[in-house]
Amino acid sequence: MLILLPPSEGKTRPSAGPPLDLESLSFPSLTPARVQLLRSLVKLCAGNPQRAMQVLGLGPTQAEAIAVNAGLAAEPSARADEIYTGVLFSSLDLASLDAAARARADESLAIASALFGLVRPGDRIPAYRLSGDVSLPRLGTVASRWRKPLPRVLREAAGDGMLIDLRSGMYAALGKPPADLAGRTVTMRVLHEHQGVRKVVSHFNKATKGRILRALLESGAEPATVDELQDVLVDLGWTVERQGQRLDVVVAEI
Repeated sequence: MLILLPPSEGKTRPSAGPPLDLESLSFPSLTPARVQLLRSLVKLCAGNPQRAMQVLGLGPTQAEAIAVNAGLAAEPSARADEIYTGVLFSSLDLASLDAAARARADESLAIASALFGLVRPGDRIPAYRLSGDVSLPRLGTVASRWRKPLPRVLREAAGDGMLIDLRSGMYAALGKPPADLAGRTVTMRVLHEHQGVRKVVSHFNKATKGRILRALLESGAEPATVDELQDVLVDLGWTVERQGQRLDVVVAEI
């Protein structure tokens, strides 16, 4: 089973740790694209700061990110699940899982990244600023760097198991699952039901998915099909409806 997570735009910058070692990251076939993107990002941010901010879509209060990007080669690194600190990761709270659930997380989770393509929770990376919709000078869009290598990696990483794709639209566009994985790929949507009316939630969508993943990892279940995943989540107390290759999780409280 392979579970794909979106990154968080907000990241925690470690105060100490070894510098980035691209060769140590999981999914080594992505290294050539990582090298290209890293060089382009560092070069951009080491130049005109105002231009870099414009290209990266950053505001005046985010100027420090340009200096950090410019020095990424020397920045301290930490586990990816300590770098990404958004709502989903806070609700998932990998650090507090027991040893067995934490091992399952390290083996089954992969986090989408505009800079690194995919990383495992235990991969050591620095805090960086690069969104999936950016177009870098002379290199082009971030998506164009990942569109070919990522589907191959997804196929290899999923193996004979299912693929649970929880990436946001921006990061799903970096590399869609190949056609032969379609029948084993499932996405998920969170709906808030109030007085008979259902609405798609945004901010709390991530928090709910984090809680769902935590429960799934703690359960030790290894669903092999969409129906099996639905049954597991129902057994864990969630209200889940299947819509083709998508599971809708319906919640009354957010």
